[in-house]
Formats: sequence, structure tokens, C-alpha cells
Amino acid sequence: MSQACRIRPSSTRIPCFARLTMFSWLGVVFLGSVLSIPIQAANPDTKTEAAPAKESETAKKTESSKKESVELQWGEIEITGVLPEAPTVPGLFGEMQESLLDVIKRLDRAAGDKKLHGIVLKIKSVQIGWGKLHEVRSAIARVRAAGKKTIAWLEEGGSMDFLLATACDEVIIPEPAALMLVGLRAEVSFYKNLFEKLDLKPDMLRVGEYKSAAEPYTRSEMSPQFREEMEAILDDYYGQMVEVISSSRKITPDEVRSAIDSGPLTSKAALNSKLVDRLEYIDQVESRLKGESPDGKVKWLHRYGKKKIDTDFSGFGGMVKMMELMMGIEQPQRKNSNPKIAIIYAVGPIMTGRSQSGGLGGDVMGSDTIIKAIKQAREDSFVKGVILRVDSPGGSALASDLMWRELELLKKPFVVSMGDTAASGGYYISMGADKIIAEPGTITGSIGVVGGKIGLQGLFDKIGINTTVISRGKNSGVLSMSTGFSETERKSMETLLYDIYDQFTTKAATGRKMPVEQLEKLARGRVYTGNQALQIGLVDKIGTLEDAYSEIIQLAELQSESKVDRLILPKPASPFEALFGPLEPDARQQQIRDAALTATRDFLPELSDLVGQAWVYRLLAKERCLTLLPCQIRIR
Repeated sequence: MSQACRIRPSSTRIPCFARLTMFSWLGVVFLGSVLSIPIQAANPDTKTEAAPAKESETAKKTESSKKESVELQWGEIEITGVLPEAPTVPGLFGEMQESLLDVIKRLDRAAGDKKLHGIVLKIKSVQIGWGKLHEVRSAIARVRAAGKKTIAWLEEGGSMDFLLATACDEVIIPEPAALMLVGLRAEVSFYKNLFEKLDLKPDMLRVGEYKSAAEPYTRSEMSPQFREEMEAILDDYYGQMVEVISSSRKITPDEVRSAIDSGPLTSKAALNSKLVDRLEYIDQVESRLKGESPDGKVKWLHRYGKKKIDTDFSGFGGMVKMMELMMGIEQPQRKNSNPKIAIIYAVGPIMTGRSQSGGLGGDVMGSDTIIKAIKQAREDSFVKGVILRVDSPGGSALASDLMWRELELLKKPFVVSMGDTAASGGYYISMGADKIIAEPGTITGSIGVVGGKIGLQGLFDKIGINTTVISRGKNSGVLSMSTGFSETERKSMETLLYDIYDQFTTKAATGRKMPVEQLEKLARGRVYTGNQALQIGLVDKIGTLEDAYSEIIQLAELQSESKVDRLILPKPASPFEALFGPLEPDARQQQIRDAALTATRDFLPELSDLVGQAWVYRLLAKERCLTLLPCQIRIR
């Protein structure tokens, strides 16, 4: 990422008087804690040897500067957790979970830091998909291309941790650790037998023989079509895995496959297999690097590039500052006439209404929120192009189409960058772009439609709930969750689903500039990886978000990338919203329900897949037609 380009989230400036009025009620609540908050240093911790005393004589200054010139600086960057796509705002007492963008900015800063000799990546329990894996590996490659040394230290040796670590010059694990390199495994849970025991009656429809989103409710195992596409995806992922390890570790593909089949590996076995370079604790790494310095002088920069947070909340000014931080109010940016590129983050399952944070294991993409962001980019004369960063399995067909329409009205250069997933509704909002750039392992495609409902009357009968029905109209039961579809209701629903499918394929064919007949052969609800999608023309290139940025600069015919600002949309939720949730009653109630389901999932991990499908049931309760990825797929 260019160091001269600035991230400028959209913000609203509130006059000081109004700001104090708004905060007055919060001031009473937080005042006691404000006065007890210690003042912390804003700068990251650094560990270095004492600097030489300041000398007045010129000769001694010269001698001291010569000694300082050979001091080696090593930056330490920790990569852990899920690395959410969308940027987050700072928390009250420090940062919230670092986003993917935060990590990449730190790595790009290291690449451009002339004082830095190298970086040590502490990789701990990374929970990312194949798209984010490619993004971070590409950023590490930029550090290496800048002539910096890169070392990865693994606390645990999970597959994703190791694949990320292989992007570095050296891979190190402590001797007690194991390398959990055991291949890939796809797990899909099916609930037909459970539903039969509960007397629940799924009545599902689909368009596209590969559109398998309803299979977990109607089958006890994969259909041949579902198995076919999953086998193809696993083959592609396994090929990527072997190739990455082979090329990075300088061993043959056969040696990689042999090591995988022997996993999990002890640290010594991993060393003998040339999968790691050393067995060291992190303090031993620091000591060794210090010994490799010409005069043993090393400056160790902990938390290198970490966003600095001012946590001095003492006094009345500190209270105001804390209130501003809680409400997400930012300091006004200095206005300039630089052109801007808007980066719109479209993340999570798709629903109508406003976006929501958290909930069932992640963000929910609301069409109202994304449409507002698109309009802002369209109406801002300084915005010369738009990148839509998509990480979504799809969801509401209506919400997907509403966002697609707003993007059609953009009339500015428009590039899509796909993350871990951009399938079904996620592909729907992408298909009108001037260019689509996917990661090699992006899950995409799934051009199809599914709909239906789950009849609850059998369960109601078991637990003693009686339902009396009074209706007018032959198809009045379409929206009822008590029973399945009648014959006429089913016919009407099939007509509706086929109409949505025709719109989906026609618009996709127009966006991809191919005949509808050709597009329909590629559609049928089938899921592809980014590599596979490139071969059949559903995407234009394989690359990262930075590649998409370079593409939009060219399409917008901007001369100098260094004088272009980046506008991040939508604005991240404030710490207040993150802590207490949305203020709207309906959204707040939904957040409480989601929290209960999340607690159930955490208490009973065996039910995680079923709990993860709860948002699908919520969608079906609102509308009957979905553009949705086939169930929840976990590849380990």
C-alpha cells in the first residue's frame, strides 16, 4: 500500500456545544472510571540498549553516530485471530480486533521503512480463509522484495498458521510444539434425520442442479452434484497447498504430500522434513539475532506499526476525548483537492435493512447501509473510482438486486476485489463491475436460487400447540411456517424462483459480456474457486486488494497514485455500538437473540453448524427466495 495514500473514513463533525450536550448523560456514568484510568504511554513498547550519552565534542558525536549506524532494527508483528475484512475503529482502552487491512498496512510500512533490517512475525491461531491467506502472503512478499529479512515464529503449528509462515525466509517453532499439517477436510452437516425426529417438514425449492443450499434440510448426505463440486474445490485447494509449501520450502511436491500424510509432525520431524528451519523459543530468536549483529546491537521494535492510541483520559478534556472515542467521533480531516478512490466493504450474509456487527459469528451486510455508501461515492465529485471488496456467501435475493442496481447507477470506474467468499448473492453484487479480481482460493459462483420453508405444525402437535387457520385466497399459506406448500402455492413459488434465476443469469451474462446460453452452462448453482472461475470467465484476474487498487487507478486515468486518497466506506461502528449494540429496538432485539444462539454454540460446539444455519431460517421467515451459498462449508 502506498505510504502517501491516506485512509479517510467518512465522518460527521459535531459542534463542540452539541457534543458536550450529547455527552452530558454519559459523563455521569463514566466520570468515576475516568478519574481512575491510569495514563498510559501512547507509543508501542520498545526494547533497546541504552543510547550513548550526549557528547558536546564533535568527534564524539561522529563516533557515536557511526556506532548507531550499524544498529539493526527488527520489527515484531503479531498475527492472530480472524482478521475481519472491514476496518474497525479503536476501542476505549486500546485497539479492537485488528482487521486484515490493519495487518497489511503494518507489513507495507515495514517494506518502506529504510531503517528496518527485518521483521519477526509471531503467528498464533490464525482463523482465516484462503482469500485472506493470499492477501497476507502477498504483503509479506512485498516486504521481502524490499530487501528485508522475514522470520515467522509459530506458537502453534496449525495448517493456516504454517501456510502463512512459509511466505517468510525462515520458519521457527519451539521444540515442544507440533506441526498440525494433516491435509484438508470438508465437513457439511445434514439435519434431515433430526428434523424427522422433531416432525419438522422442510419444503424446499431450487433452480440449478448444483444449487445445494437446501440439502442440509432435505437430505442425510451429499447429492452427487454437491459431492462433485466439493471434490473439485478440495482438489484445487490441496493443489494450492502443496504448491505453496513446495515452492516456499524448496522441497518437491512428493515430499510435501509425504509429510502431510505423516502428520501431525513433531517439531524434530518437521525440522528433518525441511518444513521448518529452527527449533527456538521467541527469546532465543531475539538473542540469536542480537548475536548476528556486527557489534551485537539490536533494536527490537515490539508491536511494530501498531496503531497508536492515546489513552490519557485525565481531567475534563480527557472525559470529552473518551466520549468522542466512544461515539466514534473523529477529528476533522484537513480538506484537499486530491482525487479519491472509494473502497466499499461488502461483508457478511446479505439482508435487507441496515448492516449489523457481530451476531451469529460475524457481520451482516444490510442493503440500506451499502446503498448509502454507494450513493456517497457516486455523489462525491472527488471520488474517481470505486472498489467493492466482497466477502459474502449471499443471502436475500431482493437485497442483492437492490445493491446491484445502485452499482449500475454509479457511472464511475468500478472494480470488485473478492475475499474469502463472493458466492451467489455475493457474486450478484459483483457481476456488473468493469473488472473482477479474485483471490486464488476465493469461493465464488453459485449462480442459482433457492427457496422454501420449514413446516412446524408437526412439532407444534408434539408439544401441544394447536393452530386454527382462517384464510382468504388460494395461496394465502405461502408465508405460513406451519405447513408446507400446497400444490398451487408450490407452482407459484416455482414461477417466482425461475423468474429470479432468469434475471440473475441475464444480468450476469451482460456483466461478463458473454451469451446467456454460455453463462447458463456455467451457472446452475455451481460453486468455483477463484482459479476455476478465472478459467471459465466468471472473473478477470487473480490478485489482491492492492492489485484491484492498481487496476482502478488505470481505469480512472489517474496520473500519480501517490496523490490519491482512499475513502473507506461504510464508516465502522463506534465503540459504543460495538459494546451496547444498535439503538433501534428491532435491531437490539435481534442482537439479543443472536447473542443467545452464539452462547449456545460456544457451550455446545457440536451444534455450531446448526446454530450457524439459524440466520438462514431467519431469512426464510422474511422472504422465500434466496441467492445463497450451499450451506455452511468448513474446510480444515
